[in-house]
Amino acid sequence: MPTEQEKMLAGEFYAAFDPELLAARTRAKRLLHRLNVTEYLVTDASRKILAELIPHTGRNLWVEPPFHCDYGSHIYCGDNVYFNVNCVVLDAARVTIGSNVLFGPGVQLYAATHPLDAAVRRSLELALPISIGDDCWLGGGTIVCPGVSIGAGCVIGAGSVVTKDIPPYSLAVGNPARVVRSIANYN
Repeated sequence: MPTEQEKMLAGEFYAAFDPELLAARTRAKRLLHRLNVTEYLVTDASRKILAELIPHTGRNLWVEPPFHCDYGSHIYCGDNVYFNVNCVVLDAARVTIGSNVLFGPGVQLYAATHPLDAAVRRSLELALPISIGDDCWLGGGTIVCPGVSIGAGCVIGAGSVVTKDIPPYSLAVGNPARVVRSIANYN
C-alpha cells in the first residue's frame, strides 16, 4: 500500500493532512521562518538553511527572502538559479529547474492542484510536476500551473499565466500565456 507521499509524488489523489505530510510541511515552514526573518546575505548560516530546505540543488542557488514553498525537498535545481523576492513554489509534486534560470519577483510555481469534483476535493488533493529548462527567465508575477513544462531558453513575460507547455527558445506572454515568437539565437 503506497504512502500518501508516494501517491502525491506519483500524481495520484492523496490525503494532504496525512501526519507524515503535515510533519514535512511543518519542517519546511520552520526553515522558511529562519530564512525569511534574517537579513539574507550569502553566509554559511543562510547556505545551511537553504541546503536543508532545498537539498537537491547545484551550485549558486540564490533566494531573496521572503520565499515560500510547501516542502522544499521536491524542488530540484541546476546551477546558478536565482529567485527574486516573494516567490512561491508549491512543490507537492517534483519541480525541476534547470541551470541559469532567473525568477522575477512574485513568480509562483503551482505543482499543487485540486480535484474538480467537489466531493473528492473535500478530502483529497492532487499534484502534477513542473519542469523549467536551462537558461530561462520568468518575469515578475508569472504563474506556472500544475503539469506544465517550459523548454530551455524561454522567456516568459511579466504577469503571464502559463497553463500549457512552452516549446524551447520561445517568448511567451499573456493570460493564458501564448508563444509570440521564437528567440533562438536572439540577441
